[in-house]
Amino acid sequence: MAAIRIFVTGGTFDKEYDEINGRLFFKDTHLPEMLKLGRSLVEFELRTLMMIDSLDMTDDDRALIVKSCATSPEDRIVITHGTDTMEQTARALGTAMTDSKLAKKTIVLTGAMIPYKFGSSDGLFNLGSAIAFAQSLHPGVYVAMNGRFFPWDNVTKDKRTGEFRETTSK
Repeated sequence: MAAIRIFVTGGTFDKEYDEINGRLFFKDTHLPEMLKLGRSLVEFELRTLMMIDSLDMTDDDRALIVKSCATSPEDRIVITHGTDTMEQTARALGTAMTDSKLAKKTIVLTGAMIPYKFGSSDGLFNLGSAIAFAQSLHPGVYVAMNGRFFPWDNVTKDKRTGEFRETTSK
C-alpha cells in the first residue's frame, strides 16, 4: 500500500503544559513519537501545516488544509485537528470533494480530548484508528474519534459529553 499523508494542524494532540505559567502551548508535533510508540509499520509522509488551537482556525487556514489535500500525491490522508472545530474543517473538505483532485481521496480527521503529553491521552488510540480507517474506507471525508468513524456531513461533537456522534440517525 502507498504511503499515508499525515497533516498536522495542532489541536490538543500537540499541546504541552507549562508548569510555571499553568498554560497549554505548542512546541513541536508529537506524531513521530506517537507512531513509534504505537509500533506503526505504515509508511507515512508527515507535514505540519500549522500548530494552532482549532478555536483560532480561520477560513484561510481551512483553505490551506483543502489545498494541501488536493495537491498531495497521496490518496490516503490523515489530519490531526483540534476537536472544537473539527466538523467545520471536515465540512470544508467534504464540500470540496467535487474537485477532481479530491474526489478519489480518503481523508480522515482525528483529534484528542487530552494532550498526548499528559500520558492518559486518547490521542494514540484515535491516531491508530484514523490510520486504519484511512486505509480501509472508500474515498470521502470522515471524522474518526473513539474507535468510530463518521461521514463529514453526519457528525457533531456533543459539548456536554465531549463525544462525537451522528447528527441524524439512519
